[in-house]
Amino acid sequence: MPMTKSAEDPQGAIALKLDLMSSPKSAKKLQNKDSSFLNGNTSESPDLEKTKSITGFQTLVHLVKGNMGTGILGLPLAMKNAGILMGPLSLLVMGCIACHCMHILVRCAQRFCHRLNKPFMDYGDTVMHGLEASPSAWLRNHAHWGRHMVSFLLIITQMGFCCVYIVFLADNLKQVVEAINGTTNNCHYNETVVPTPTMDSRLYMLSFLPVLVLLVFIRNLRVLSIFSMFANISMLVSLVIITQYIAQGIPDPSKLPLVASWKTYPLFFGTAIFSFESIGVVLPLENKMKDARRFPAILSLGMSIIIALYISIGTLGYLRFGDDIKASITLNLPNCWLYQSVNLLYILGVLCTYSLQFYVPAELIVPFVLSNVSKRWELPLDLSIRLAMVCLTCILAILIPRLDLVLSLVGSMSGSSLALIIPPLLEITTYYSEGMSPLTIAKDALISILGFVGFVAGTYVALDDLMKSGDALSFSNSTAFIQ
Repeated sequence: MPMTKSAEDPQGAIALKLDLMSSPKSAKKLQNKDSSFLNGNTSESPDLEKTKSITGFQTLVHLVKGNMGTGILGLPLAMKNAGILMGPLSLLVMGCIACHCMHILVRCAQRFCHRLNKPFMDYGDTVMHGLEASPSAWLRNHAHWGRHMVSFLLIITQMGFCCVYIVFLADNLKQVVEAINGTTNNCHYNETVVPTPTMDSRLYMLSFLPVLVLLVFIRNLRVLSIFSMFANISMLVSLVIITQYIAQGIPDPSKLPLVASWKTYPLFFGTAIFSFESIGVVLPLENKMKDARRFPAILSLGMSIIIALYISIGTLGYLRFGDDIKASITLNLPNCWLYQSVNLLYILGVLCTYSLQFYVPAELIVPFVLSNVSKRWELPLDLSIRLAMVCLTCILAILIPRLDLVLSLVGSMSGSSLALIIPPLLEITTYYSEGMSPLTIAKDALISILGFVGFVAGTYVALDDLMKSGDALSFSNSTAFIQ
């Protein structure tokens, strides 16, 4: 389905498919209209055929753009949890493994498209057909649960991203408000300015709730695509300004540990996999390419650029701020108008992106609930469900108002499953009956085991830290300035 194909990338893949879909008049009507996608019959849509072909360069741009979200801003703190040597090396290894898993998913999807004579297959379809091809009779009989599992993980992931966005919005707006009275035009000699204390971050979260409700009530995808374009521009400008700042005045790194405590390493894993969670974008990109045979090379090139960018931002940010690094590097920026404008730009960008990320779980849940409801109750119930869902994300954000732990928890729980655990197992179920070398099986098993260990350890450490924080939370991501 369109929302599944495009939105499994939590960093912006939703925008990739917005131009392929017309505005839904109701969730139920949207579900009926897009039923051809569920069967892989993309050729039945004339609008899709008109916009299907994109060049290799456009594919590369979409792939890189799909990874530029809030996750990259948390990588400097992730480096602190791993160490100045272990962090970049681990990020390189995880990026290579994530890229390899993307190639596995593409190969398996292509295999079933050729075998079943279908033009396209999404993540859920590929997992379902992979289970149908497995040697286990039990897996074949329960293959449909593969699609349900991917949809469930997708909902958890996207709702988790929405919670991350709310925490991010509140913390960055809190910093801007606290610093507004002392903000100057001098960005180089302003380290002694002390921000004015303001209200709790959780109150800022509640203040965003009415705006978020209005945004999620927008069900027209063409309108949402405008928000997507604005979000991409604002985030790009912000990232450029951040990069030029952290590359200046790096202190002596000799005091930073090469390898951090292993107790904090699971938090690094969760944050890193949160950033690399873009496996869902590869199948819609490959389907839209003019020459799909070039896609594996473009995928490798794009992931190489992303890995290099992630390592650079994460390492430079940690080198620049050391132990004072916060959960989002935007919270470490100086108290001057140039860098406070970065916070405002990212706030606007994330605010616009929230509705796009929210669209995915909404269009998975709402049509299911409305399937047996009379037409007169469709719109009121649709809006009520959306209201309840956005309130749920706000409540969860209030209960877990630590951005670093939310990033790690979401990445560990659902990101590791979609990006590391499922693809290697999918390769085994797809090709085992045709003969696989023991080395390939061992490799796939090792990747899945590593993903599962990261899933368990990252989730445990994040939850443990959340329970220890209790009611008297010390906000590791709250605003503070070096005096």
